Amino acid sequence: MQPSDYIVILFYSFRQIADPRAVAEAHRQKCTELGLRGRMIVAEEGVNATFEGTREAIEAYKAFALADPVLTGIAIKESAGTGFAFPRLTIKVRDEIVTLGAGRFDVARETATQLPASELQKWYENGEDFVVLDLRNSYEIASGKFDKTVDPGLSNFRDLPAKVKELSQLKDKKVVTVCTGGIRCEKATCLLKKEGFSDIYQLKDGIHTYMQEYPGAHFKGTLFVFDNRMTTDVVPVHGKEIIGSCSFCGTATENYCADDSVRPSRKVLCCASCEVVQGATLRGMAQR
Repeated sequence: MQPSDYIVILFYSFRQIADPRAVAEAHRQKCTELGLRGRMIVAEEGVNATFEGTREAIEAYKAFALADPVLTGIAIKESAGTGFAFPRLTIKVRDEIVTLGAGRFDVARETATQLPASELQKWYENGEDFVVLDLRNSYEIASGKFDKTVDPGLSNFRDLPAKVKELSQLKDKKVVTVCTGGIRCEKATCLLKKEGFSDIYQLKDGIHTYMQEYPGAHFKGTLFVFDNRMTTDVVPVHGKEIIGSCSFCGTATENYCADDSVRPSRKVLCCASCEVVQGATLRGMAQR
């Protein structure tokens, strides 16, 4: 098969699940049957997953998933796969489907108002006074971001509770939060509203959906993803602007590599030339 025959899907659902293990096992069996690879986390608060498979297998899985009461009516985002986006299938039961570590929230009731991509586009076109609070990790933002972005400096999503005080200057502004597919915003805005952010919104269905609907508009660069592809443009963009730069020489790049000179290892932008020059050095430093 060609890489073009593969599709990657991304979805989540914040709905109470009485028996997370039973849900996990049902989806494990179906994914195994269809030959899908990827990751799913199931918790009492919901489901978070991303899978890759052939178009035929993905369509069969989508029919199965959307018939599940905990997933009915959810948005399933798609992008082009490669056939090796994931090495295996992993489905786990956890305490949270996205780890914030700020206690339990009634997400359906406490989360911020969802702002469709079309409305955010109007805000830009009309010159609205607002800021974009990007709730992804800083290394993700390095290769792609919205105009008017504020980077809170996260290394992990669970760093956000400790960063809230540093964001206090945004409490009196109109704020739209963004993340890859929407899941981090759903939970983070519960916390931010509790901490006094009153004029706050979340981008509905995430950056992924905005890029699909408005390619090359006010999101510049590419989208970091947590699989072997590392990045995706979601849809082709003619004359795309590259905003990322190599951590070592400053050359424009969207190529990520693993910096093993620190523990835990981190993702850094690294051009092809520096990846060759720096690769052995970075790995060697970690082994000393």
